[in-house]
Amino acid sequence: MPGNSRTARAAVLFGALAVLAIPGAVFGSRLVHGVTLLHALYAAVPAACLLGLVAVASARRARFAAARSVRPDATGPVRVARLLAWAGLYVGITAALALGVYGALRWAQ
Repeated sequence: MPGNSRTARAAVLFGALAVLAIPGAVFGSRLVHGVTLLHALYAAVPAACLLGLVAVASARRARFAAARSVRPDATGPVRVARLLAWAGLYVGITAALALGVYGALRWAQ
């Protein structure tokens, strides 16, 4: 099924982008003079969460397509897609929790 490999590739792409969103924001805040680390993370954390959710949805669709496939060897890319998708979602949620704790500490100060 060509849709299976396409959705698995999309899940890998979105998962990799979700994983790299936070380090990319940190690196970008170092390069751009007027952008602070906190402001860069305010934009990167929701982006990582959204990309992670899209990757998980795409990986689920690829897994269901592979389950209906006749070829049993079609599950290799789906495993990588699921791993990157969940890793991207975990990175986004962890960064969101870190920003939430930071905001609560600033509010309590």
